[in-house]
Amino acid sequence: MRVEHASTRMIEGYARGGTDLAADEIWAVEAHLEVCRVCRDRLAAAVGAEVPAVASLVDTVWSALEPQLAVVPPMPPRRRWSARLSRWMTPTMLPWLAMAVGVTLLALLLDLAYTGSDSGSGGVSWVLLLAPVLPVLGVAASWARGLDPAYELTASVPRAGLQLVLRRTASVLVVVVPTLLVGGWATGVMVAQWLLPCLAFTATTLALGGVVGVTRAAVVLAAVWAAVVVAPTLATSRTTFVLRTDGLPAWGLVLALGIGVVIARRGAYSVLGAHQ
Repeated sequence: MRVEHASTRMIEGYARGGTDLAADEIWAVEAHLEVCRVCRDRLAAAVGAEVPAVASLVDTVWSALEPQLAVVPPMPPRRRWSARLSRWMTPTMLPWLAMAVGVTLLALLLDLAYTGSDSGSGGVSWVLLLAPVLPVLGVAASWARGLDPAYELTASVPRAGLQLVLRRTASVLVVVVPTLLVGGWATGVMVAQWLLPCLAFTATTLALGGVVGVTRAAVVLAAVWAAVVVAPTLATSRTTFVLRTDGLPAWGLVLALGIGVVIARRGAYSVLGAHQ
């Protein structure tokens, strides 16, 4: 298979700091450099030719580090599946995803043991109550500054934009949605009743995250959901309008608006504020 390499103009422009390259060109160069050793060698040569001061600084740092690295045992090679998984999630996300699965199973047990799942009978379904916020909490954990040891590195590179946001969000949904699917099937809740709020809340979190930060948006929306929906529902023991089938068109509208805002503001996810 033929490999398309980065052009000389893009390599030399990136070596000079990328000031004369468009944002999408910088992203494309960095994405290509991750997988192409030939272009990494070309970049190293370009740095020496275009910005000798940077090359001199690298040589100075390397000469100081080389003796120390020689006595440090080498890191074991990363497995291929581990490298691919790291593109979609951080190690710190795993406990949060496990917690989301555990909470879903607990909600299922409460539904089966106490409340039932028929929304028309006035019973409260815990699966419905928790479905919108479970993926939101996972998304918040994937972007929390204190939970990602590589936060500064991830948030500072041009690739830390919408693509990375969507990858981490998708990794959360891949774990949470099948669990909710099992819970909804076991309790007899319609798929649309929990899936639309789940996706709408996630899209709204990302849309608001482009303004105040993904983690902050998730925390605010989860708190609003608890105060406006969960607490009144538990107090009255009746499923509210937003969780009944009558509210599905509204959730569909919220989902569409959230996706539209994310697309319209896709450039906002390349700044540090979106990662807070």
